[in-house]
Amino acid sequence: MNDRTALVTGANKGIGKEIARQLVAEGLTVHVGSRDAERGRRAVQEIGGGARLLVLDVTDADSVATAAAQVERLDVLVNNAGIMVDGRTAPEADLDGFRRTYETNLFGVLAVTNAFLPALRRSAAPRIVNVSSGTGSLTWSADPGHQFAVSAGAGAAYRSSKTALNALTLFYAQTLAPEGFKVNALAPGLRSTDLNARAAASDGDPAEGAAGAIRLALLPDTGPTGGFFSWDGTPAAW
Repeated sequence: MNDRTALVTGANKGIGKEIARQLVAEGLTVHVGSRDAERGRRAVQEIGGGARLLVLDVTDADSVATAAAQVERLDVLVNNAGIMVDGRTAPEADLDGFRRTYETNLFGVLAVTNAFLPALRRSAAPRIVNVSSGTGSLTWSADPGHQFAVSAGAGAAYRSSKTALNALTLFYAQTLAPEGFKVNALAPGLRSTDLNARAAASDGDPAEGAAGAIRLALLPDTGPTGGFFSWDGTPAAW
Protein backbone atom coordinates (compact mmCIF):
# COMPACT_ATOMS: atom_id res chain seq x y z
CA MET A 1 0.00 0.00 0.00
CA ASN A 2 1.05 3.60 -0.57
CA ASP A 3 -0.62 6.81 0.51
CA ARG A 4 -2.35 7.51 -2.81
CA THR A 5 -6.14 7.43 -2.98
CA ALA A 6 -8.55 7.10 -5.88
CA LEU A 7 -12.26 7.24 -6.58
CA VAL A 8 -13.86 5.28 -9.40
CA THR A 9 -17.53 6.01 -10.08
CA GLY A 10 -19.81 3.20 -11.23
CA ALA A 11 -17.25 0.74 -9.89
CA ASN A 12 -19.48 -2.08 -8.68
CA LYS A 13 -19.39 -3.83 -12.08
CA GLY A 14 -17.91 -3.91 -15.57
CA ILE A 15 -14.96 -1.77 -16.57
CA GLY A 16 -15.31 0.39 -13.46
CA LYS A 17 -14.87 -2.59 -11.18
CA GLU A 18 -11.83 -3.71 -13.14
CA ILE A 19 -10.33 -0.20 -12.96
CA ALA A 20 -10.79 -0.26 -9.18
CA ARG A 21 -9.23 -3.71 -8.99
CA GLN A 22 -6.18 -2.66 -10.98
CA LEU A 23 -5.69 0.53 -8.96
CA VAL A 24 -5.80 -1.52 -5.76
CA ALA A 25 -3.19 -3.83 -7.29
CA GLU A 26 -1.03 -0.74 -7.84
CA GLY A 27 -1.21 -0.08 -4.11
CA LEU A 28 -3.78 2.68 -3.98
CA THR A 29 -6.65 2.97 -1.55
CA VAL A 30 -9.67 3.01 -3.85
CA HIS A 31 -13.11 4.37 -3.09
CA VAL A 32 -15.49 2.11 -5.01
CA GLY A 33 -18.30 4.42 -6.06
CA SER A 34 -21.62 2.60 -6.24
CA ARG A 35 -25.18 3.88 -6.40
CA ASP A 36 -26.39 0.66 -4.77
CA ALA A 37 -24.81 0.02 -1.37
CA GLU A 38 -25.23 -3.76 -1.40
CA ARG A 39 -23.75 -4.18 -4.87
CA GLY A 40 -20.94 -1.90 -3.82
CA ARG A 41 -20.24 -3.99 -0.72
CA ARG A 42 -20.05 -7.14 -2.82
CA ALA A 43 -17.63 -5.48 -5.22
CA VAL A 44 -15.42 -4.28 -2.37
CA GLN A 45 -15.32 -7.79 -0.91
CA GLU A 46 -14.38 -9.26 -4.27
CA ILE A 47 -11.68 -6.68 -4.94
CA GLY A 48 -10.26 -6.79 -1.41
CA GLY A 49 -7.07 -5.00 -0.41
CA GLY A 50 -7.45 -1.23 -0.35
CA ALA A 51 -10.98 -1.15 -1.75
CA ARG A 52 -13.44 0.98 0.23
CA LEU A 53 -17.17 1.45 -0.39
CA LEU A 54 -18.39 4.94 -1.20
CA VAL A 55 -22.12 5.15 -1.84
CA LEU A 56 -22.47 7.62 -4.69
CA ASP A 57 -25.22 8.36 -7.17
CA VAL A 58 -23.71 10.78 -9.67
CA THR A 59 -27.16 12.09 -10.66
CA ASP A 60 -28.16 13.03 -7.09
CA ALA A 61 -26.76 16.28 -5.71
CA ASP A 62 -27.18 15.27 -2.07
CA SER A 63 -25.48 11.93 -2.69
CA VAL A 64 -22.55 13.63 -4.41
CA ALA A 65 -22.16 16.16 -1.59
CA THR A 66 -22.35 13.48 1.10
CA ALA A 67 -19.74 11.36 -0.65
CA ALA A 68 -17.38 14.29 -1.18
CA ALA A 69 -17.56 15.16 2.53
CA GLN A 70 -16.15 11.71 3.34
CA VAL A 71 -12.97 12.08 1.27
CA GLU A 72 -10.26 14.36 2.66
CA ARG A 73 -7.68 13.94 -0.11
CA LEU A 74 -7.86 12.40 -3.56
CA ASP A 75 -5.08 11.71 -6.03
CA VAL A 76 -7.07 10.06 -8.81
CA LEU A 77 -10.65 10.53 -9.97
CA VAL A 78 -11.97 8.15 -12.63
CA ASN A 79 -15.36 9.25 -13.93
CA ASN A 80 -16.54 5.89 -15.21
CA ALA A 81 -20.29 5.82 -14.45
CA GLY A 82 -22.24 5.81 -17.70
CA ILE A 83 -25.48 4.57 -19.22
CA MET A 84 -26.98 3.89 -22.62
CA VAL A 85 -30.74 4.25 -22.51
CA ASP A 86 -31.40 3.14 -26.08
CA GLY A 87 -29.77 2.89 -29.47
CA ARG A 88 -32.14 5.11 -31.42
CA THR A 89 -31.16 7.73 -33.97
CA ALA A 90 -31.82 11.42 -33.29
CA PRO A 91 -35.06 11.55 -35.34
CA GLU A 92 -36.36 8.51 -33.45
CA ALA A 93 -35.24 9.61 -30.00
CA ASP A 94 -37.27 11.30 -27.29
CA LEU A 95 -36.14 14.10 -25.01
CA ASP A 96 -36.47 12.02 -21.85
CA GLY A 97 -33.98 9.48 -23.14
CA PHE A 98 -31.51 12.22 -24.01
CA ARG A 99 -31.94 13.90 -20.63
CA ARG A 100 -31.44 10.66 -18.69
CA THR A 101 -28.32 9.87 -20.70
CA TYR A 102 -26.80 13.32 -20.23
CA GLU A 103 -27.66 13.38 -16.52
CA THR A 104 -25.27 10.47 -15.94
CA ASN A 105 -22.76 10.71 -18.77
CA LEU A 106 -22.13 14.45 -18.73
CA PHE A 107 -23.80 16.33 -15.88
CA GLY A 108 -22.82 13.60 -13.43
CA VAL A 109 -19.18 14.02 -14.42
CA LEU A 110 -19.43 17.78 -13.94
CA ALA A 111 -21.09 17.41 -10.53
CA VAL A 112 -18.67 14.80 -9.21
CA THR A 113 -15.54 16.50 -10.52
CA ASN A 114 -16.46 19.88 -9.04
CA ALA A 115 -17.47 18.33 -5.72
CA PHE A 116 -14.17 16.48 -5.39
CA LEU A 117 -11.91 19.29 -6.62
CA PRO A 118 -11.05 20.42 -3.06
CA ALA A 119 -9.83 16.88 -2.25
CA LEU A 120 -7.94 16.64 -5.55
CA ARG A 121 -6.25 19.97 -4.90
CA ARG A 122 -4.71 18.46 -1.76
CA SER A 123 -2.81 16.00 -3.95
CA ALA A 124 0.69 16.67 -5.22
CA ALA A 125 -0.19 15.04 -8.55
CA PRO A 126 -3.95 15.11 -9.21
CA ARG A 127 -5.22 13.01 -12.11
CA ILE A 128 -8.70 12.88 -13.67
CA VAL A 129 -9.71 10.22 -16.18
CA ASN A 130 -13.05 10.48 -17.97
CA VAL A 131 -14.20 7.20 -19.49
CA SER A 132 -15.54 8.20 -22.89
CA SER A 133 -16.10 6.14 -26.04
CA GLY A 134 -14.70 5.89 -29.53
CA THR A 135 -18.29 6.22 -30.72
CA GLY A 136 -18.17 9.82 -29.47
CA SER A 137 -15.48 10.72 -31.99
CA LEU A 138 -16.94 13.06 -34.60
CA THR A 139 -13.95 12.45 -36.86
CA TRP A 140 -14.49 8.70 -36.90
CA SER A 141 -18.27 9.01 -37.14
CA ALA A 142 -17.95 11.28 -40.18
CA ASP A 143 -15.55 8.93 -41.97
CA PRO A 144 -17.57 6.74 -44.39
CA GLY A 145 -14.93 4.04 -44.12
CA HIS A 146 -14.97 3.82 -40.33
CA GLN A 147 -17.05 1.29 -38.41
CA PHE A 148 -18.73 4.04 -36.36
CA ALA A 149 -20.10 5.71 -39.51
CA VAL A 150 -21.76 2.51 -40.71
CA SER A 151 -24.35 2.67 -37.93
CA ALA A 152 -25.82 5.82 -39.53
CA GLY A 153 -26.32 7.83 -36.35
CA ALA A 154 -27.60 5.04 -34.09
CA GLY A 155 -27.22 5.59 -30.36
CA ALA A 156 -27.43 9.35 -30.79
CA ALA A 157 -27.97 10.18 -27.11
CA TYR A 158 -25.09 8.04 -25.84
CA ARG A 159 -22.66 8.97 -28.58
CA SER A 160 -23.34 12.71 -28.38
CA SER A 161 -23.02 12.61 -24.59
CA LYS A 162 -19.53 11.18 -25.01
CA THR A 163 -18.68 13.83 -27.60
CA ALA A 164 -19.72 16.46 -25.06
CA LEU A 165 -17.69 14.66 -22.38
CA ASN A 166 -14.61 14.89 -24.58
CA ALA A 167 -15.12 18.65 -24.84
CA LEU A 168 -15.58 18.94 -21.08
CA THR A 169 -12.36 16.97 -20.58
CA LEU A 170 -10.44 19.46 -22.69
CA PHE A 171 -11.92 22.44 -20.87
CA TYR A 172 -11.05 21.00 -17.44
CA ALA A 173 -7.53 20.24 -18.64
CA GLN A 174 -6.98 23.77 -19.89
CA THR A 175 -8.34 25.35 -16.70
CA LEU A 176 -6.57 23.06 -14.23
CA ALA A 177 -3.19 22.69 -15.97
CA PRO A 178 -1.56 25.52 -13.97
CA GLU A 179 -2.35 23.54 -10.79
CA GLY A 180 -0.56 20.42 -12.01
CA PHE A 181 -3.67 18.44 -12.97
CA LYS A 182 -3.63 15.87 -15.77
CA VAL A 183 -7.12 15.47 -17.25
CA ASN A 184 -7.70 13.03 -20.10
CA ALA A 185 -10.46 11.02 -21.77
CA LEU A 186 -10.31 7.30 -22.53
CA ALA A 187 -11.92 5.21 -25.27
CA PRO A 188 -11.80 1.75 -23.64
CA GLY A 189 -12.98 -0.17 -26.69
CA LEU A 190 -15.91 -2.55 -26.95
CA ARG A 191 -15.89 -4.68 -23.82
CA SER A 192 -18.05 -7.44 -22.43
CA THR A 193 -20.33 -5.44 -20.11
CA ASP A 194 -24.06 -4.86 -19.67
CA LEU A 195 -23.99 -1.42 -21.33
CA ASN A 196 -25.99 -2.72 -24.27
CA ALA A 197 -26.70 -5.91 -26.22
CA ARG A 198 -23.68 -5.42 -28.49
CA ALA A 199 -21.35 -5.09 -25.51
CA ALA A 200 -22.94 -8.06 -23.76
CA ALA A 201 -22.25 -10.22 -26.82
CA SER A 202 -18.67 -9.02 -27.12
CA ASP A 203 -15.67 -11.05 -26.02
CA GLY A 204 -13.70 -7.89 -25.26
CA ASP A 205 -11.93 -8.19 -21.92
CA PRO A 206 -12.87 -5.37 -19.49
CA ALA A 207 -9.42 -5.71 -17.93
CA GLU A 208 -7.82 -4.65 -21.20
CA GLY A 209 -9.93 -1.51 -21.42
CA ALA A 210 -9.31 -0.78 -17.75
CA ALA A 211 -5.56 -0.91 -18.27
CA GLY A 212 -5.86 2.20 -20.42
CA ALA A 213 -7.50 4.05 -17.54
CA ILE A 214 -4.73 2.96 -15.17
CA ARG A 215 -2.13 4.34 -17.55
CA LEU A 216 -3.82 7.74 -17.53
CA ALA A 217 -4.52 7.64 -13.78
CA LEU A 218 -0.85 7.15 -12.96
CA LEU A 219 0.68 9.56 -15.47
CA PRO A 220 4.01 11.13 -14.51
CA ASP A 221 4.32 14.90 -14.36
CA THR A 222 5.65 14.84 -17.92
CA GLY A 223 2.52 13.06 -19.17
CA PRO A 224 -0.12 14.56 -21.46
CA THR A 225 -3.23 16.46 -20.47
CA GLY A 226 -6.30 17.43 -22.46
CA GLY A 227 -6.05 14.34 -24.64
CA PHE A 228 -8.35 11.61 -25.89
CA PHE A 229 -6.73 8.18 -25.95
CA SER A 230 -7.63 4.67 -26.98
CA TRP A 231 -7.20 1.82 -24.49
CA ASP A 232 -3.78 0.95 -25.96
CA GLY A 233 -2.40 4.42 -25.37
CA THR A 234 -2.65 5.70 -28.94
CA PRO A 235 -4.37 9.05 -29.54
CA ALA A 236 -8.04 8.86 -30.50
CA ALA A 237 -9.56 11.25 -33.00
CA TRP A 238 -11.81 13.96 -31.59
